[in-house]
Amino acid sequence: MAFTKNYITSYCSIKEGIIKSNDQIYFSNTNAISLSDFLVSAYKHSQISYAKFYKMDTLCKLAFITSEILLKKNKVTDKYKSEDIAIIISNSSSSLDTDTEHQKTIADKENYFPSPVIFVYTLPNILIGEIAIRNKINGENTFFIFDNFDAEFTSDYLNLLLDSSNADCCIAGWVELFEGKYEAFLFTVEKQNGILNIENNKENLYKLFTN
Repeated sequence: MAFTKNYITSYCSIKEGIIKSNDQIYFSNTNAISLSDFLVSAYKHSQISYAKFYKMDTLCKLAFITSEILLKKNKVTDKYKSEDIAIIISNSSSSLDTDTEHQKTIADKENYFPSPVIFVYTLPNILIGEIAIRNKINGENTFFIFDNFDAEFTSDYLNLLLDSSNADCCIAGWVELFEGKYEAFLFTVEKQNGILNIENNKENLYKLFTN
């Protein structure tokens, strides 16, 4: 299927204690004891004010910080109507990291202490909800589960959304966390040029993801 040209206009990635924004290192803290500590330090460095951050599970915090830096650099929420922005994210472990924590609270009938705070985050699409609520985004949103980041599917799906006029801008990417291993990569795709002017196709998307 032939698509019109759409453009990757900005991106933010978090991996191994380093946050990159549009090919530049935005923040680094490779000495953090845990991912949670790293994300709190990134939150403070970015001077974000959002009390709900501290109530999120770690997967949501990872997605939230990535999206905050992405949208700080590329203010798409100022350029488009809330219903014209889509959020499409994927990973491989779903919410299993938090599911495991929830399981610990219900496994022992003699020490049964399920926490509603943890249970709230036992669905992966909650992280999309956190981004949408924070930025008042009301457009289409979908969460996919793949073994690995699928650049071909993702680029084609975003092009289809934009070409069919179901969205004018897409916030998309990969946010994975399980057993201490993590990686986040979020980017924006628009019909027009932006901070970056990279055609949205599988080759360019995979190159950015592995950069």
